Amino acid sequence: MYRRLPWWKSMLRGIAIILATIWLIFPFYWAVITSLKTPADVFQLSFIPFIQFQPTLENWRTEITQRGREVFGGLSNSLIVALSAALLAVLIGTLAGYGLARFRYRHWKNRDIAMWILSQRFLPPAATVIPFFLMMRYLRLVDTRLALVLVNVTFTIPFVVMIIRDAFRELPIELEESALVDGCSRLQALIWIELPLIAPALVSAAIISFAFTWNEFLFAFILTYSRATPMTVVIAGTSDTQGIQFWYVSTRMLMAVLPPAVLAMTIQRYVVRGLTFGAVKG
Repeated sequence: MYRRLPWWKSMLRGIAIILATIWLIFPFYWAVITSLKTPADVFQLSFIPFIQFQPTLENWRTEITQRGREVFGGLSNSLIVALSAALLAVLIGTLAGYGLARFRYRHWKNRDIAMWILSQRFLPPAATVIPFFLMMRYLRLVDTRLALVLVNVTFTIPFVVMIIRDAFRELPIELEESALVDGCSRLQALIWIELPLIAPALVSAAIISFAFTWNEFLFAFILTYSRATPMTVVIAGTSDTQGIQFWYVSTRMLMAVLPPAVLAMTIQRYVVRGLTFGAVKG
């Protein structure tokens, strides 16, 4: 039976929710109002447009007209790299997750294989920067999108494998056995029977891989310098001899946040469903 909370507990909970909401929204609010300020207004304590400062779209016009090649080049690089890394990670992770869910290995047990795959996320990325740079230089892939795709797939594939493995475990093995009895090969049963059933898990794995790749900075900073520079490096380079140009940083940050936010809101129901595969049922 539902018990109503005392008024003071309800009030404390409401205050906590309000404070948490302000804590989460304030960085975006700061970015919005800063992108609408002149350089002189940025260094003044002002938060209310039209009252404490006069909004202007000059920063946005400058970014689009004068610096559009750099900004939109960074956005396009980030989008191509993130989409390619997500698709490749899902492709490889689907095969690995299927193998861990449907087969039992003797000499190297499934649990050990899964832990080894997951351990790739435990390794500090900074410890692998120099080896990756040397390999990419040897392969002549420095300052290319392919280098960023390969590196990001390496570090995002553990999440993909774990999500898809649990999704395959949720499916009854009888579905695949029935398809095999009807004449399908194991690959046909995987493609035509099982993959459509775990589509939400595939989407959630792709979104997670996309988000990690979109936000990655360290390898992008080391492996690119002009042609393949993603948006994270473009934002970090918003400075001159006078210091950081916060009005341009906020403008570029909002541009960088918009694509993944729109994507996440569009398919959020698939993400929620995909992440609940393998959960304990009551």
